[in-house]
Amino acid sequence: MKLKHQSADRISEEDIHRHLYTAHMPDPDLLIRTSGEMRISNYLLWQIAYTEIFVTERLWPDFRGIHLLEAIADFQRRERRYGGLGEASGDIEEDVERIKFAAG
Repeated sequence: MKLKHQSADRISEEDIHRHLYTAHMPDPDLLIRTSGEMRISNYLLWQIAYTEIFVTERLWPDFRGIHLLEAIADFQRRERRYGGLGEASGDIEEDVERIKFAAG
């Protein structure tokens, strides 16, 4: 790595990004976490900063195409904020249909 002798205050975000093994790929929009685990286990920490996370109780061997479609449908209903507050900040409103869909 060419940056070995460079001081830490001169290393940029782009320098770090270029040296990741995923540098040639876009960051993921959606991360699906199976088995109900509410942690990311250090998986792609840099790359998932603005990724939406979908958690399902279903175990990976039982995860099928229909479950992927459920995750995508959930993702499509979300307001992507990329670290901002978004339009609905401060408003608390329950979506009964979404809760029913998530509960199965």
